[in-house]
Amino acid sequence: MGLMRAKAQIPYDALPEVPSFELVSDDLTEGKPVPLDFVHTYAGGGNNIPHLRWSGFPAETAGFAVTCYDPDAPTGSGWWHWSAVGFPPDVTEIVDGRLPGEVFAVRNDFGDKEYGGPCPPPGDAPHRYIFAVHALGSVLTDVDDDASPAAVGFNLTFATIARATLTALYSR
Repeated sequence: MGLMRAKAQIPYDALPEVPSFELVSDDLTEGKPVPLDFVHTYAGGGNNIPHLRWSGFPAETAGFAVTCYDPDAPTGSGWWHWSAVGFPPDVTEIVDGRLPGEVFAVRNDFGDKEYGGPCPPPGDAPHRYIFAVHALGSVLTDVDDDASPAAVGFNLTFATIARATLTALYSR
């Protein structure tokens, strides 16, 4: 008898419902494969941060956090590829992978404090990569760059007043 592997659930399904806003990308398309430039170097890609632009968030937004999560990773808990916090409310776009000086990334599940692109196991069905921009009602003061993605997620649960997502796919 072969082993059967259950897929992890998208964590955003379990979060409190909040309004959404618009998230677009010049590099990623909803439901389409992630281009190799934005795939992890372990999987032969460039590991570049994709372009993201957001609009239509609440006027009272105090700042933003941006995350990338793979709910299909064979871990039982998914895989955090990126958690970047500290975006001021007037920054609404990531261009050429450049982040404002006050923005920092916490440790991802690769163990790095940076973006880590898609890197599913060879032969797996396409994984979903959920890029999310969280509009925050307050600045995350209890998070520094030593925080885990789970600690960031905990804080985002209470600070997020709106959320935009874009889900792209990747397999190898």
